[in-house]
Amino acid sequence: MSGEGRAGRQRESTTHCPYCALQCSTVLSGERGGVAVRPSADFPVNRGGLCQKGWTAPSVLAAPDRLLTPLVRAADGTLAPAGWDEALDLVAGRLREIRARHGADAVAVFGGGGLTNEKAYTLGKFARVALGTSQIDYNGRFCMSSAAAATTAAFGLDRGLPFPVTDLDGADVILLAGANPAETMPPLMRHLEGADLVVIDPRRTRTAERAALHLRPAPGTDLALALGLLHLAVTEGLVDQEYVDTRTAGFDAAWEHCTAWWPERVEEVTGVPADELRTAVRMLGGARRAYVLTGRGAEQHSKGSDTVAAFVNLALALGLPGRDGSGFGTLTGQGNGQGGREMGQKADQLPGYRSLADPADRAHVAAVWGVDAKTLPGPGRSAYELLDALGTGAGPRALMVFGANPVVSAPRAAHVTERLRSLDLLVVADFVPSETAALADVVLPVAQWAEEEGTLTSLEGRVLRRRAHLTPPPGVRTDLEVLHALAVRLGQSAGGFPVRPREVFDELRRASAGARADYSGISYARLDAGEALHWPCPAGADGNGAGDGHPGTPRVFLDRFAHPDGRARFTPVDHRPPAREPDAAFPLYGTTGRVLAQYQSGAQTRRVPELVAAAPEVIVEMHPDTARRFGLAEGSMAEVGSVHGTTRARVRVTRAVRPDTVFVPFHFPGAGRANLFTGDALDPRSRMPEFKVSAVRVTPAGERP
Repeated sequence: MSGEGRAGRQRESTTHCPYCALQCSTVLSGERGGVAVRPSADFPVNRGGLCQKGWTAPSVLAAPDRLLTPLVRAADGTLAPAGWDEALDLVAGRLREIRARHGADAVAVFGGGGLTNEKAYTLGKFARVALGTSQIDYNGRFCMSSAAAATTAAFGLDRGLPFPVTDLDGADVILLAGANPAETMPPLMRHLEGADLVVIDPRRTRTAERAALHLRPAPGTDLALALGLLHLAVTEGLVDQEYVDTRTAGFDAAWEHCTAWWPERVEEVTGVPADELRTAVRMLGGARRAYVLTGRGAEQHSKGSDTVAAFVNLALALGLPGRDGSGFGTLTGQGNGQGGREMGQKADQLPGYRSLADPADRAHVAAVWGVDAKTLPGPGRSAYELLDALGTGAGPRALMVFGANPVVSAPRAAHVTERLRSLDLLVVADFVPSETAALADVVLPVAQWAEEEGTLTSLEGRVLRRRAHLTPPPGVRTDLEVLHALAVRLGQSAGGFPVRPREVFDELRRASAGARADYSGISYARLDAGEALHWPCPAGADGNGAGDGHPGTPRVFLDRFAHPDGRARFTPVDHRPPAREPDAAFPLYGTTGRVLAQYQSGAQTRRVPELVAAAPEVIVEMHPDTARRFGLAEGSMAEVGSVHGTTRARVRVTRAVRPDTVFVPFHFPGAGRANLFTGDALDPRSRMPEFKVSAVRVTPAGERP
């Protein structure tokens, strides 16, 4: 097993997959150009299994277009190789100039949910201390923000799964609302095999094919469906009244909003037959052990927070959350989607889930950072609002991007691309030339997952060690080294921005001590010794988390919820339509999502030959009746257009989608970007964009109605 300072000198290393939040444990062997991977047999999450992406992960290490030297935009408009000092001096000089001319908030930072805890922490500190800007957010805003808002309101704490994944093994019934783990995180399916699945999804996905019951609501109507399920739980006598009375608050107000959502009305709005609704509730209410899990399909809406809250309300009424063997959870997507939103790269948060608006939280973190709390900026813009403001009179004039590819991943992608082009300075740190890097003024080549040390936090709140198997190629630096070098050039002390992950983690522990996401009792020594540590994990009396410290908290809510009175909260919510519904001009629902062989914006997976062979191009799935109606055939090219833009995709005719719906995966670049047709409607609480429902039309490519 290799460790920090020994990377590249040993031939075998135990680490974790670079993709989703399951963080499957893997063993790497071999040297650069010939790295092999195998799953760890004893890790409880993947149990010796990997998905297609995990098996092929080492291919990206040898990508032929790997970035190996800094690139600077030349006078002729091309990106030309440059030395590190030249590139960093240029970036620091331009940042100083823009800040002096336009103020600290004229510089912005955009991070990623795949960054290690150490990098996410340092990025937030860099923005607020070295740059003094409030303008920092990250692509996790597009992933988990609605679930975070809803579960924080309900439970007082946001942890995707407040129980270990292995608890799902014993379930009798699991409801999956807008989640397709058979394609997005296949090893999770091993833990669902013993349960009857109730799947809520407009498409007949690979997960839905395994379901005992598949509910197919029209896109944008999940909230009405959840309200109807709670209505039935009450009217069918399935509410756990003792649990509601002793462990919750606010049931009556939530129920008042559900009284009008009788099954036949829900059927009229959603298209789901009333009898299927009754069956679903009876399955959940009659199960000895049951879980309700939500995914992006429920969350990526302009009412995503309310939709998740409605499913939480259902789970609370049935007495599931906080019980051993039952519960509620949300399936985090990105590799460090959980840790990434805890460590301070979110617009309104400081490390440990501390709040930028709370004086005590500001004082604690400022003391760790050695600065005056008054100098810390307040909350900034959310991710889409930040991107939308770039280059405008009141918006940032410079942007630094770490671990994200918003040209592909952001809604209204063409508009966001133009905003990026309008900047005075765009800096991108990446290991491959992503579509966003192609627009940059300066590109900084950074290390990949198998070349760096650090920690990540999985969807179950377990903190894991990433171990380096290789040293980075000559000319490549780690993100921590880049941030250190820039901070020093901007006048910060060298010691304030460590480059060794272990040192950053020790500082992170102090910053999170006493907070909701308390990491202070976790240490590299404990993780390297093989301890399974879930946060919160406060430090022991010795303050260093060593020896027989706190065991961590794999099951968070068994005794009480995180509100001061220990009770969970019902949230009163009501259904409302999406920002734009189909009409005569745009008669179909357009929805987006993932496919098995690709991941996120595709910047990594589109460089793996096996994955490209499995999913080579963007497709638009449509029902045979829809294809006939609009003059389209299997394999032909179509344009999927909304008021925001048009995506070009190859037609795949299938009965897996509803006749009123088309589906486009969002992994592909150029004219095939699904987010060309997604809009800018945002959830008022989470600021989540409405990725999952757009009003669209489909036409043969090159034609217009």
